[in-house]
Amino acid sequence: MKRIIFYISLTIFIYACRDKTKVDTPKKENLVEIVNGHYSEWYPGKKQLKFQGNLDSLGKRNGRWDFYSDKGTVLSTTEFEHGKKQGFSIVKYPNGQLHYRGEYNDDQQVGTWTTYDVKGNIIEEKKYDMPQ
Repeated sequence: MKRIIFYISLTIFIYACRDKTKVDTPKKENLVEIVNGHYSEWYPGKKQLKFQGNLDSLGKRNGRWDFYSDKGTVLSTTEFEHGKKQGFSIVKYPNGQLHYRGEYNDDQQVGTWTTYDVKGNIIEEKKYDMPQ
């Protein structure tokens, strides 16, 4: 009889000591949307857009692509053609001042690229040849 009482007590003790805390696994937030060939990527919380632009039929960047700060300021704009940089590119400092600008042809820098300091003064101009 003592054994039965011991085993019942042990079973109750083990059951009572079990950790009943349920751990919720956070759901992974989907921060990318592709709708009708338009790509949008969001910052966590999905309140502010991070990247946006169009995709071609193969899923490559095509046309104008913009990158935004977490506060919504456009920090860069670059033109693409079927996944390659093609056309103008502008990059800004977080304060909104122009950082650099230039043009791409077939993913290579061409023409005059101008770099500015954070106050907007030109600090460098560099010329690139057209690719052969």
